[in-house]
Amino acid sequence: MAERLEGALPAGVELQAREGEPTALIDAWDGADAVWVVDAVSSEAEAGTVHRLDASERSLPETLFRASTHHVGLADAIELARALGRLPARTIVYGIEGASFDVGEELSPAVGEAVERVARAVREEVVECTRGR
Repeated sequence: MAERLEGALPAGVELQAREGEPTALIDAWDGADAVWVVDAVSSEAEAGTVHRLDASERSLPETLFRASTHHVGLADAIELARALGRLPARTIVYGIEGASFDVGEELSPAVGEAVERVARAVREEVVECTRGR
């Protein structure tokens, strides 16, 4: 996603590609008024299905953003940020249903198309959010 958005966002918008422990996002969001998060999800929906959720309005469904055996899940990290008063006022989360989560596996055509759609949507939302700044 970061590769697709590189150079496509308005000046002053910070783009970050993150891996690892989702609670690290809380520090990454420091001082941000708005954030968009894109993550792979596995809820048994069809591969390439896109979920758009406004985490600033309600909790994320844990069935989409599950914790692994060694990490807190994204939903838990967002709720922790909310409890600490560190969740940006606008927090939009996109989840893209994966086809395979095997290491080194290429994106399926359905997932690749979903990535392109989400990249366009995020860009449009960020541009709209930053108008008039």
